[in-house]
Amino acid sequence: MENILGILGGMGPMASQKFCELLISRTKADTDRDHINFILLNHATMPDRTASILSGNTAELERLLYEDCKQLQDLGCRAICVACNTSHYLIHKFENRLSIPVISIVRESAKEMGRRFPGGRVAVLATDGTVKTRLFQEALMAQGVEPYLPSAEGQKLVMHLIYDCVKASRPTDRAAAKALDRELKSAGCSAALLACTELPLLRDVGLFGIEFYIDPMEIMADRAIEFMGKEVR
Repeated sequence: MENILGILGGMGPMASQKFCELLISRTKADTDRDHINFILLNHATMPDRTASILSGNTAELERLLYEDCKQLQDLGCRAICVACNTSHYLIHKFENRLSIPVISIVRESAKEMGRRFPGGRVAVLATDGTVKTRLFQEALMAQGVEPYLPSAEGQKLVMHLIYDCVKASRPTDRAAAKALDRELKSAGCSAALLACTELPLLRDVGLFGIEFYIDPMEIMADRAIEFMGKEVR
């Protein structure tokens, strides 16, 4: 197999499945052969990214992430997409040790927000770990966009929706989503980045509006499609 995209997933598995669906549905194709060849490495037993970052003990997590990326490289992949926002904190640290590029969900999302909302305010809905790393905040500011972080109560709602709802495969909490939506819109945000790969799954079931809430996985999928020499549908 030639011209292969590597996908590092499993963090969590449903988000990885969603990213693969996006690659397929957003590629302009008339036959099976028009689609992208890809390898999914679904590392579901990866240590919790947020817990590792908040504890400061990231050495084991970084080692595992690097080994997985290196394995995809050694399997002949031309580029790597990682279906986990939080892990990019460590991936950005070692990506220059790889011989193939990482299509960063953070960098590509920030560039897209800069194009869509120059000078605007965009909310970052992410895990506590991602928020602590300032990954999206700094990337957005570099593109001339003001990042907005939810209040302490709002952030608790974000973590609840991620961990208690999506990761736990439990019914979604519509009241929590509505409360978060009120805060973001009253704060004057032009949009909100669903900067955890679990959150777009809630948009899919109608908890978040499609226009206001933006899925970084869609942006990463489009950039991956273009990198692999295909057209975005």
